[in-house]
Parts: sequence; structure tokens; C-alpha cells
Amino acid sequence: MSSSQLSGGGGMSIYSGFTRLCKGLAVVLIAGHIVVQIIPSAVSYLALIPAKTIPFAWNLITAGYFEHSTYGLVISTIGLLFIGKLLEPIWGSREFLKFIFVVNFLTSVCVFVTAISLYYITTKETYLYLPISGFQGVLSGFLVGIKQIIPDQELSFLKIKAKWLPSLAVLVSVFVSFFTSDSASYLPTILFGTYIGWIYLRYWQSKPETRLRGDPSDEFSFSTFFPEFLRPVIDPVATIIERMICGKRSESLDESRDYNLGGTSLSGTDSIEASRRRERGARALEERLAAERAAALGKTEDAQKRDANEIV
Repeated sequence: MSSSQLSGGGGMSIYSGFTRLCKGLAVVLIAGHIVVQIIPSAVSYLALIPAKTIPFAWNLITAGYFEHSTYGLVISTIGLLFIGKLLEPIWGSREFLKFIFVVNFLTSVCVFVTAISLYYITTKETYLYLPISGFQGVLSGFLVGIKQIIPDQELSFLKIKAKWLPSLAVLVSVFVSFFTSDSASYLPTILFGTYIGWIYLRYWQSKPETRLRGDPSDEFSFSTFFPEFLRPVIDPVATIIERMICGKRSESLDESRDYNLGGTSLSGTDSIEASRRRERGARALEERLAAERAAALGKTEDAQKRDANEIV
């Protein structure tokens, strides 16, 4: 698949083919934005405000489904529609929705715990009363999904491979945070969204075609988010953190590289499964691009026929 295909050779057809689930979620984001614009006080009940999370525990869920700024709404809606168009057909609607819910909720939990911890460390009440909202945590998780499915696909407009998208997003966010005063409202969400997205895909995602969960392949290890020269340092630290968070689940995935099925050793099954997943992702993307090009070509031919008839 050429990189030019991914850059949008289908013309206006690139703006079609959005899934119904993604359209519905986009409506939720837009509706949430409208609500907080009409009723500003709604932010106190919908956004994640650590000091109010108890008893308003529902804001751990609602905070991710509305954008306070129009700029954030535009980015979240576009990201949801276009990335969802790629991921949902491969994962399935149920798994796609489950990913969104889990990543959004756990990201909010991590942000809440971080804010409380920072308050006790610094005694600054700003961490307790800063409203945090937005879909950027889930979008960061989506980028991890792209890294998993089409890691070697080159993005012509960025001149990098898709596997570096999550790392690039985090790097840019951290860089921008040095020049903005409200970085606390989005940076933790992006960082935790990326990590939780990886945890979910690495350990929890259901694989109906196999008896395994997640993606234990070396090509999807946490150290692959970093340049190769840093990986010998990152791997030991990442392993410790993974076992603290995932416990025995992390150890069982290490052992799954050589598991038995019907008495036959299937060494390297993780690499085979990862290769199949990448092939499915590339094939799904190719089919979608081909359909978009065909639709665009059909419209062009129809227009030419109409012009010819008018001339005759």
C-alpha cells in the first residue's frame, strides 16, 4: 500500500463512510458542548472536578464526553469520525465502544488520583477545583490502536510511520504545555489516555479468533513507544510498572508466548497473531480506500456523461 493512498487520494469521498456509532458519539460530544454553552453551571456537574468527585462520582464518566471549548470539539469530532472509520470495522462495534468506555473511565480515575496526590504534595487547591473535560484521552488511545494495527504504514503528510503517532502526540503535548497556562486541564488526560489505551490493547482486548486476550507481541511492547536506543533502559522499568498494575495478568502474557493447544507447542503465537492483526488492518484500510476511489470515479464518470448529454 503506497503512502499516497493514505493521504486521501479519494477526493471528497474521504468525507464519507463514517460509521453510525461514530456519528452517534459525535452527536453526544456536540450536544454536551451546546449544553455547557447554554448552561455554564452544568460544568460543575459534568466535568471532572476532583474536590467534587465525591459525591459526584458520575463525572468520572461524563467528563470525557463533552468539550468545553469549540476548538477541542472540532478536534475531537474530526478525530473520532476519521479514526473510528478505520478502527471500528476491524475491532467490531461492541469492542470499539467498550474500548472507549474503559479508556475514558480509567483515564478519569488516574487523573483524579493524580490531582488529589498533587494537592497533598503541594497544598495548592488549584488541583482540586480545576475542571477537566474532553475526549482527548480516548483520542490518544485511538492513536495507540493505529500503532497496533498499521504500525509500518507511512503517513505521507508527516513523513513518519503510523507506529510513532502516539509518541508524537505525547511529545507535542508536553512541548506545548511549557507555553500554556492551562496544561493541567489536558496533559494528564493525554498521558493517561495513551497509557491506558496501551494497557487495554496489550492485556484486556478480547480476541474471539484465539483463546488469548490482548497483544503480547514484542512489536507492541511499551518500549516501542520510545527510540530504540532507550529501550534497554525502558524495558525493566516498564515491566515493573506493568506487574504492579496488571499483576498476574502481565506474567501470564509473558508465559503465553509458548502455550500449548491440544498438546502441540505453538511457540511464537504472539508474533503470528500480531502479523495477522496488521494484515487485517492493512487490508481493511486498502478496501476502504479502494471503495472511496471507486465512489469518486463513479461520480466523475456520471458528471462527464451529464456534460456530454448537455453538449449533444
